[in-house]
Amino acid sequence: MIHTLFNPTSYISTPYCRITLNKRGANEYTKISFPLKYGIYSEIETSDAILQFNLNHEIVRAKGKGRDWIQPSEWLKRSMGNDWIYYSTGGYTGVFEAIGEYYLPNLPYPTNSLIGGKPFNESAINKIISSWQEIIYKSLDSIKADSIELLVDKEKFINFLESALANNCATLQKKADHLFDTSGGRITVMPPDARHVDYDIIPLIISDGCLYKCRFCRVKSDKPFAVRSDREISRQIEKLKDIYDRDIVNYNSIFLGDHDALNSDKETIISAAKAAYSSFEFEKSYIKGCNLFMFGSVDSLMSCDFELFKALNSLPYKTYINVGLESADQETLDLIGKPLTSLRVEEAFMEIQRLNELLNNIEITANFIMDENLPKGHYPSFLGLVREKINKPKTKGTVYLSPLRINKPSREVLFEFNRLKILSRVPTFLYIIQRL
Repeated sequence: MIHTLFNPTSYISTPYCRITLNKRGANEYTKISFPLKYGIYSEIETSDAILQFNLNHEIVRAKGKGRDWIQPSEWLKRSMGNDWIYYSTGGYTGVFEAIGEYYLPNLPYPTNSLIGGKPFNESAINKIISSWQEIIYKSLDSIKADSIELLVDKEKFINFLESALANNCATLQKKADHLFDTSGGRITVMPPDARHVDYDIIPLIISDGCLYKCRFCRVKSDKPFAVRSDREISRQIEKLKDIYDRDIVNYNSIFLGDHDALNSDKETIISAAKAAYSSFEFEKSYIKGCNLFMFGSVDSLMSCDFELFKALNSLPYKTYINVGLESADQETLDLIGKPLTSLRVEEAFMEIQRLNELLNNIEITANFIMDENLPKGHYPSFLGLVREKINKPKTKGTVYLSPLRINKPSREVLFEFNRLKILSRVPTFLYIIQRL
């Protein structure tokens, strides 16, 4: 049985720290402009830092409190893939307009973001990343000190700290590697719609490879497309339950992977979604709602039987399907090595509009590329779809613009993005390539 009754919140204070166990954070993902932490977690606060831990007593967030910390409302988050990510405000309004979220994830690896600074060059941030275990040691010593008279049972706090210490850097990396092994490899890119749940997703891989192997793509798989067996999917689910363990109550979303899960057969998609919902006991999650994310391609979208969409629409998920269109200009498609015609892309875009109108629990989103050196017909053809083909502004069917350059922010491209966003009649945001 994964879930147990949530333990009550309790705390203890010493001259060095304050420790809170089973602290209740927000239980619903919200677009809001002040720091909001989700789920049930435990916390160590000292005069210099705040550390937060999930229900497996693994560190998941941290921030400094000194004057050298960049901004009081910014923080570090550690992903299940064991990456430290720095969340910055970026001036709030500019970030929200660009990515649809109030906080910008600054990543420690090369990516295609046009905005953000270099927080991992800051000594205060590196200090937290390198010294969080020392803070736990000092907190444990302060509780064990004979001179401190505690009015509460301190054993459970000692047990928590010893467990947190056991989840050291090497242990956390080993667990991340186990997650990658379970999936058959690292998730090199997550759907952009996963931003709605702060990328807190459980990956369940139901297929490998993709259909196109486009030249421009930096995250493609060399594997030929193949659907995984029911047995392999069931094996993954059991292993994922062990990996996420007690903290699974803080999750309410799955990613059906990998690069084109929509090309899988209807039975595999629906049975995997149902099995995940039941096995991970999402109905008992601390976080309200339930979400399913997946990628699709133009051909998998256009060949889908509507019965699949009807079945997905009836599940207890809000489903997001992200489709790579890239361009409606034939010269651009040829340049990037995408084996499609511009007419096929246009047809797929219109099919996305039709499906979004019909399906209340499904949102299909689309990706297009951006770069200074694309053929001159790329941006006019994009506006031909998102403005000329749509007669009024829509709130559904987000379009993501993905810069081709990696680690090369460009004011020219950012200016072009802002122009296109203003003209578009569908929600339009930047797509920041983020891995699990």
